Amino acid sequence: MAGREKRRRATALDDDERRGRRRQEEAALLLHKIKGLVGWVVAEVAAGRSPSVALHRYQNYCASASGAASPSTCACSYDAPVGTDVLSLLRKESHASRLNVLLRVLLVVQQLLQENKHCSKRDIYYMYPSIFVEQAVVDRAINDICVLFKCSRHNINVVPVAKGLVMGWVRFLEGEKKVYCITNVNAAFSIPVSIEAIKDIVSVAHYILVVEKETVF
Repeated sequence: MAGREKRRRATALDDDERRGRRRQEEAALLLHKIKGLVGWVVAEVAAGRSPSVALHRYQNYCASASGAASPSTCACSYDAPVGTDVLSLLRKESHASRLNVLLRVLLVVQQLLQENKHCSKRDIYYMYPSIFVEQAVVDRAINDICVLFKCSRHNINVVPVAKGLVMGWVRFLEGEKKVYCITNVNAAFSIPVSIEAIKDIVSVAHYILVVEKETVF
């Protein structure tokens, strides 16, 4: 019995390592693409030219990655565009503004990938509220980035706002952070937004009670 448990844990560790390596490779590739795009834009502006970025338009792109076969799989649809937007610094003021926002959000994404951190769209908005003006501007820029690099928000480390709390007889690891609800069963802890970071879940609970509204809880 002990030998079987050891093999199970060894297999789980191997799977975690493979997922970690795959995630690092995907992040490295995205970083390479981002640096290439930003470098080209800077070179064009330095040469006195107006850089233009072509973005396909879709009816619904990257609405959710929850239906993907795995978290790292892009669940977004980019096979049937309904048109193309060409963003240029000289064509329209709105295009220049949209390109400026896109580059600023790309800077944030680059930092997230380099530091292996995650943040929400709302967090990004509050980094430059005077420039972004409203949340919808950030949402559109993130969507543009996903279209440009054919990836999902998950791939660029942009996650939903933490939703919900957990308490009771459970403990787990969130990356390097230990969450021990068992030691304080009357305290509530935020449910991690990055599922990949959760591991080593241990629980002696006999049932799970789900309360839909946090205010009711």
